[in-house]
Amino acid sequence: MQFALSLAADWLTSRGGDLVLWRRDLHAHPEVAYDEHRTTDVIITALQGFGLSPKRLSMGTGVVCDLGQGPDFVALRADIDALPLPDEKNVPYASQNPGVCHACGHDAHTAILLGVAAVLSGADALPGSVRLIFQPAEERMPGGASAAVEDGVLDGVRQIFALHCDPKLDAGEVGLRPGAITAAFHQLEVRLTGSGGHTARPQLTADLVFALGAVITQLPLLLSRRVDPRSALSLVWGAVAAGSAANAIPKTGVLRGTLRMLDGQLWDSLEPIVRDLIEQVVAPTGADVEITYDRGVPAVTNDAHLVAVQTQAALAALGSHAVSDTVQSMGGEDFAWYLQTVPGSMARLGVRVPGSQGGDLHQSGFDIDESALAVGVRFTAAILDELWRAP
Repeated sequence: MQFALSLAADWLTSRGGDLVLWRRDLHAHPEVAYDEHRTTDVIITALQGFGLSPKRLSMGTGVVCDLGQGPDFVALRADIDALPLPDEKNVPYASQNPGVCHACGHDAHTAILLGVAAVLSGADALPGSVRLIFQPAEERMPGGASAAVEDGVLDGVRQIFALHCDPKLDAGEVGLRPGAITAAFHQLEVRLTGSGGHTARPQLTADLVFALGAVITQLPLLLSRRVDPRSALSLVWGAVAAGSAANAIPKTGVLRGTLRMLDGQLWDSLEPIVRDLIEQVVAPTGADVEITYDRGVPAVTNDAHLVAVQTQAALAALGSHAVSDTVQSMGGEDFAWYLQTVPGSMARLGVRVPGSQGGDLHQSGFDIDESALAVGVRFTAAILDELWRAP
């Protein structure tokens, strides 16, 4: 059965250009986590224009919209927030909001799901029920997905799917992987304090710069001897700040970084190990230490049966050349919170211009081959066909 895919083909022929218009409008007006008010209004207006009845999420941004009465919804999720990065592209649709940029493809995810909504709204009746989730704050830890789940977006849902742009795959390709496709991660802040003093007399105070350096260098080494190496634990520091004068030992210093791992059990048990090691490293220096340990998100672990559904959908919608395996990423993704409640699967959508070098996510120059938008709509429609296929 190619019910939804047939609808998609017709809609893309007549209205496919809307995908680019939506995406460029969103790209030009990016908004960061929980500030996606214009984005939410655009989504609601578009869905109402399709004759649907969207609802704003209780946190003030984000949208949920049902097609069909349920129960047993198939949920489709798109994230809608942008990053606090400048847009460095010289394109007509560059960000008009200084210091904010869609550098992760959420504008594309949103445009694709709006396209799917337009496609499905054109049917007199659907073979099953679909819930569209336009989720805020994916880039905010622990992520807007957990807030959306608390808001009830998974009530009556039996499975959930998502796409994520991948600039390492050509437009027209889809990357699939059963099991873990992203890493679990935590965020760490170490704040040290002391009385401060003159660099000529370090023995009279706690040398915070030295103490920070000890934590920076020793904590990763010590963790490598306290944690099973098969967990693929990675600690990377992203920020350090202390002092401003060459001859003054500062009173405060701060260090921030992330811990990423492929082992879900370690994600649950790592915090006390990290706290203990930091305190041991800092103790000889005499500095006072305050540790802020924020649990990020667990790994996105794709359901093998639903990956098989995605595979068949990609073959039906795009052809065998479009389907590729994909490696597990050390990046975090809050889609994982949905998978704590219902089975689901995330696929990677190729957005690289064929033959080009491409780039990476979270870069100020990030952009996509916009032909990938129609690919995302066809692929998602084909997933629904696979699920609705008569046994």
